[in-house]
Amino acid sequence: MKNIRNFSIVAHIDHGKSTLADRLIQEVGLVDERQFRSQILDSMDLERERGITIKSSAVTLPVEGPDGQQYEFNLIDTPGHVDFSYEVSRALASCDGVLLLVDAAQGVEAQTLANLYAAMEHELTIIPVINKIDLPAADIDLAREQIDRDLGLDPDEAVLISAKTGQGLPDIFKAVIERIPPPAGDPEAPLKALIFDAHYDPFRGTVVAVRVMDGRFAAGDNILLMSNGAEHRVEEVGLFRLTREPRRELSAGMVGYIIAGLKTVSDVAIGDTITLAGRPAAERLPGFKEVLSVVFSSIYPVASDDFPALAEALEKYKLNDAALVYQKDSSAALGLGFRCGFLGLLHLEIVQERLEREFDQSIIMTAPSVRYKFLLKDGTELVIDNPQDYPDPVRIDKAYEPYIRASIMAPERYIGAIMKLGLDRRGENSQMSYPGPGRVEISFELPLAEVVYDFYDKLKSITQGYGSFDYEMLDYRLNDLVKVDILLNGEKVDALSVIVHRDRARPRALNMCERLKDELPRQQFKIAIQGAIGGQIIARSTISAFRKDVTAKCYGGDISRKRKLLEKQKKGKKRMKMVGQIEIPQSAFVAVLKTDED
Repeated sequence: MKNIRNFSIVAHIDHGKSTLADRLIQEVGLVDERQFRSQILDSMDLERERGITIKSSAVTLPVEGPDGQQYEFNLIDTPGHVDFSYEVSRALASCDGVLLLVDAAQGVEAQTLANLYAAMEHELTIIPVINKIDLPAADIDLAREQIDRDLGLDPDEAVLISAKTGQGLPDIFKAVIERIPPPAGDPEAPLKALIFDAHYDPFRGTVVAVRVMDGRFAAGDNILLMSNGAEHRVEEVGLFRLTREPRRELSAGMVGYIIAGLKTVSDVAIGDTITLAGRPAAERLPGFKEVLSVVFSSIYPVASDDFPALAEALEKYKLNDAALVYQKDSSAALGLGFRCGFLGLLHLEIVQERLEREFDQSIIMTAPSVRYKFLLKDGTELVIDNPQDYPDPVRIDKAYEPYIRASIMAPERYIGAIMKLGLDRRGENSQMSYPGPGRVEISFELPLAEVVYDFYDKLKSITQGYGSFDYEMLDYRLNDLVKVDILLNGEKVDALSVIVHRDRARPRALNMCERLKDELPRQQFKIAIQGAIGGQIIARSTISAFRKDVTAKCYGGDISRKRKLLEKQKKGKKRMKMVGQIEIPQSAFVAVLKTDED
């Protein structure tokens, strides 16, 4: 055990975690040049395309120490984006130390601090690492000063590296061996192993990633899952070495995987403790705190008979992503579906793309909404995340919506555009600081609902891609909220309803009506698209009907002949309007989400 080191790489987004993991893997010769590709631990196509890590992944590296001894490094590469911070907390629970990366050019940023606090909560050894020292814009002295001032760590202990060129890698190996303690635990005690991740393999069932705290186990043992008391027989244990490498046994201090004939994803709870059925441990290990959803949206299959396939896809997906919560939902316009909770907007996008790609689902997503609180006149408090559950306005005494503190980092020249965007979205209490020459950090307090549509896209376009956006939840604040319904020919389309601030209701409704007018196909009859608050119509646009020229063959003659034909056509259109159904294409739901002011 004294030669095992379990550690994780954490940092703000884009500070070089995956690149450092690549270099460490190459340095120990785990993969040859021919098979190497960048972001080698990121297995999803989506991760490569976007250049981000979504799932944390573990790998065991054989390392020869400076003293000539063989060490085993269990390295866990984690995501940097705020939406996936729950992945980081799970990775930290299975580690004894972390490498905290700081970009030499950008310095300490929001997620750097968040990850530092998470590591401190788990009482881990923290090694500060200054990365990207090969950049022309690198300012090592400033990075050291920020490590001292903002993080409260010893700047002289910081390891200087360039993950891209491989400069300074031996110092990393040395620091990990010397500073990160070997795992504590007793190999002879009753087995306790923490499940920190799981994924679904179509051939082997559920593959569970564990960190063994005490005891040992091997293939053939009967294990017990302590949360639900289920017993399983272990088929295979082993280590993650880019591929799964079977071993005879796993013992205290090791990080590895178990395959035990777990058929479905719901059999495994992340954060659960595994022990031996014959010699169980006295109590469970502390698990993880529940992840709280922030943004909510409903997912419906495009064809209603695909509902069972969507249900199965979501269950399999849930194994890979413990943060997704969902329950059955139904809509008059779209049929059966699921109401889902997400950690943020990026999480929502990733779920949507993965369902479409990996599970081949054609889905419609409704407008994302957040969780509102309503205090009713009879004193009861109501929390809703779906506009369909909006209470009767007569009963509402007060309405509250969630606020966030958004911090935006960008070059100084974009201050004006960012301030305008923040104020347009009901931002208040703006503060400015200058973390480095030419860079500005602006923080606003603004309603989360103003951010869930297209705030990030807008920010990227006004800052020409240089703006970075990060947020943290604050509290609920009193506001005047109303529900806007969209009516097509007088029929309410429940999937298009939104809850908005009263001042925003009319512009928002007008925008939605105009968007729908562009997207809905013309019919043989006139279609009225209306936005309404309760019974009051606040916006309208009309799609005019196709019109066949019925009078074409009447040349000359009496005008009454033409009139008769036109009257006949009018009656037919009226009858058609009474029985005509309007199909809403998927693109219309997507178009409504875009709130372009121009």
